[in-house]
Parts: sequence; C-alpha cells; structure tokens
Amino acid sequence: MNKKHTLKLCFILTGLLLALGSTLSGAEKKPNVLFIAVDDMNNDLGCYGNPQVKSPNIDRLATQGVRFERAYCQFPLCSPSRSSIMTGLRPDTTRVFDLQYHFRQDLPHVVTLPQLFTTNGYYVARVGKIYHYGNPGQIGTSGLDDPASWQEFYNPAGRDKTALEQDVIRYTGKRGGGLGSAMAFLNDKSGKDEEHTDGKVATQAIDLLEKHQDKPFFLAVGFYRPHCPWITPGGYFEMYSLDAMQLPDIAPDIKETVPAPALASTKPWPYLGVTPEQARECKLAYYASISFVDAQIGRVLDALDRLGLRQNTVVVFWSDHGYHLGEHGLWFKQSCFEESARVPLIIAAPGLRSGGKACSRTVELLDLYPTLADLAGLTPPKRLEGASLRPLLDDPAAPWARSAFTQVQRGGFPGHSVRTERWRYTEWDFGNKGAELYDHHTDPQELHNLAADPRHAASVAELKALLKTVHPAPVQGGKPRAGFAESLGVEIRN
Repeated sequence: MNKKHTLKLCFILTGLLLALGSTLSGAEKKPNVLFIAVDDMNNDLGCYGNPQVKSPNIDRLATQGVRFERAYCQFPLCSPSRSSIMTGLRPDTTRVFDLQYHFRQDLPHVVTLPQLFTTNGYYVARVGKIYHYGNPGQIGTSGLDDPASWQEFYNPAGRDKTALEQDVIRYTGKRGGGLGSAMAFLNDKSGKDEEHTDGKVATQAIDLLEKHQDKPFFLAVGFYRPHCPWITPGGYFEMYSLDAMQLPDIAPDIKETVPAPALASTKPWPYLGVTPEQARECKLAYYASISFVDAQIGRVLDALDRLGLRQNTVVVFWSDHGYHLGEHGLWFKQSCFEESARVPLIIAAPGLRSGGKACSRTVELLDLYPTLADLAGLTPPKRLEGASLRPLLDDPAAPWARSAFTQVQRGGFPGHSVRTERWRYTEWDFGNKGAELYDHHTDPQELHNLAADPRHAASVAELKALLKTVHPAPVQGGKPRAGFAESLGVEIRN
C-alpha cells in the first residue's frame, strides 16, 4: 500500500473513531430532571386560560413543553397525593389517606422515584416540600418526608414562617372567628422575595444547580405557596384589584341535587362561614401567592438557562392537587369536584417536537413516575400503576385509552371519582351514600347532577363498571385501616 493510500485509510479510520466516540458520548449522556412542585395550586394560570392571574414564568414554560389540560391528582390532600406520585402507586396501595400515616409502614422496601434515579448514578436532592413532612417524629426525624429518597435535602424557612407567625395570629384574631387562621393572609410590604421561604427554596435550588451541573441530577424543588396562609412579600397584592375578584354562583338547589358528602369538605358551608367580601379578599391573596411563587420558579428556570442545562434537562411542573375558590360554595380541597381534582401539569423534555402544544387527553399525576423513567431510559419497578406519557409528549393528540381516578375519605367511607374526556362520575361509599354524573361537554362547571336521570342510565352503568376496575366493592377487611381520623377540616400548617 503506497503512502497516499495509507494516509487516506488513516483519515477514514480516524473519522470512524470520532463518529463512534461521539455516538457513545451521546448515548452515555443522561438527561437531568428538574422536578418542580407547588402546593395547593389550581389551574388559575395564564397558560390555562385565566386572564386575571399573572404567571409569566409558568406560562413561558408552557410554551416550551406540553401543557396537559386534563391532569388529575389521585387524592386531593398533600400527603396522600405526594405519596402516590413518588411511589407510582394509588392511595389504596400506599394506604395513605391522611396526614399521619407513612407509606413505608406497609411498603418498607418500595423504590421511590428519586431512589430509582439514585441507583442509576444520579445526584438526587430535595429542596423544600416534596413529601408532606409536617408531622415531625414519625419516621426518623423528618416527619412524613422519606430520607431514603434523597442524598441531600434542605428545608429553608423564611420570615413568613418565623417572624410573621405572630402577625398572622394577630391578624386573624382581629378578623374574628369567621375567617379562621387557615384563610389568613398578609401583605408583607417590607419583605423581600429572597427573605421568604419560597425565595430561599429558589436560592438553594440555584446553588445546587451550579454545584452539580457537571453530573446527571434529579433535583426536586418543592415550593410552599400558594398554600395558606397567603403571605407574600411586597408588590404581589398590588398586582390585583379587589373589584375584579368575583365569586362563582352557587346552584340554588345544590343541596337537593348532590349527595351530602360532596359538600362536606367545607364546614361551615358555604365559604367556611365568611362573608362574600372576605372571600373575595382571600381570592385576591391566593392569586398574589400564585404570582409570588411564579416569580421564584422563574428564577430557577433562568438559572437553568444561564448554566446551559436546558437542552439536556427534563423540566416537570406540577401541583399536588387543585383548590376551590368558592365553586359549589367550597373552599380549599378534599372534594371530588373538578376544581379540587384537576391540577396544572407541564412537561418540557429535550428534543420535544410538541413544545407549546396542549394535550387534552385524561392523565394522572400517577403517570409521572413511569414517564420520567422512560425519558431517562431507566427500568422502573414492575408494579407501577400509572403509564408513561411519552406517546403524548411526542404527539399530544395520540390515542389514549386511560381515565383518571381521584378519591377522598369521609371518616368511615370513601368517595371515588372517575374522569374521562367527557364525563365525571362519583360514588360515595360505593354508591350507598349517593352518586354524581356530570357531562363536561355541556356542563364544565359540574352544576347539573345527571346520575338519577334515566336518559343517562347507560353512561352511569358504563362509568360504574370503569370505577370498579380500580375501586372494587369492599370485602371483609377492606375498609380504611383502623384508626383513620376523619379529615374534613382544613390543613393549616405545612
């Protein structure tokens, strides 16, 4: 072989080796995950069609990812919902129905979502609230957190949880017994974003992004707002006008047309006994809290861009459950109505061709575990009860045969609800204490219960059978575990 041919062969081999090295390097590059959670946030966001609420950073994320229009929690209460998300299992499997029980009491060896990433070589950390850890001393020293899920975790506390505590007590005392401490709000005009807890959460998250940008990471960032009390730094209350706050109408015959347990999440009903004026003030404070936490999310997303990490990071934004602001006369959560069960969910993934699109398929928060495992190329546990949303990320209009199931507890009996793209069907105590049927094609506010209408008997039968595939009729020993405390009141503290 002459020198010319030898050099040509060397160039060819060198090119092949470089190409192979590039391919291997790309194959070995694991996608990061930025897992952003908010607490008690409903779908009152600009990107979900609410023109009042100022949420520019969440709206910006929606232009880069897929916005799920019909996403639902499995249980509209912090710990049951979060335990379900993090284990990939329904509340009937985790046995978490309240704010006291920890899923590892029955499932000590379950592999949580962050644990899956740890075992696959990721740096895994939590900042703020991901599990519900408001009851210290139950599992180690971290309450309802799960230390086994994290390599590091941080619990920032700002002036809204320290210096302003007494201000909230004094404020609610001035208001009298009607408003109640759970609905307290305070415009902290002298406070700065970085001094409040969610500001500190964002600061800590940015610090961890900077420190661990050179290795694959799963970073869970849990913000506390808009959970009450609605305390924000200065400037956020001023974004809104009280005159623009309107309360939804309550159907005059609602107590005659829906089962009593459907309205039992708000006591006293309606509006927890507050006046309409107080309720409008609370709605303004709730919206101000959304704008505050939106600004903190924006800080984290800006850092992700500044560090050049966005192109290889899956960003997930979710709320643990929805929230009532007067619909049906209800406040807070723990109902089976749409406003309590529905959540905002946005997923932006590297190489996503459907960025900025909306998906109208019915999905569950339960689906996040298999979805993230799929996007990262990891093998999840076999017993997960959700499904990967990757087909809908590729094509938001792709066929999808799954429904969404939400449940609550009313002392000694459950409420179970199934949502399809058209219908919501709910049974209380397996139908023994009533049922509800709503047609979202004609009644998106769920004002007209059709369950007893003989013209819809076929739909009731079909949805009842669908509900039983997930919540079959109880057998002996199938009731909620002994000692379950009735949770009809309001969750006040984190």
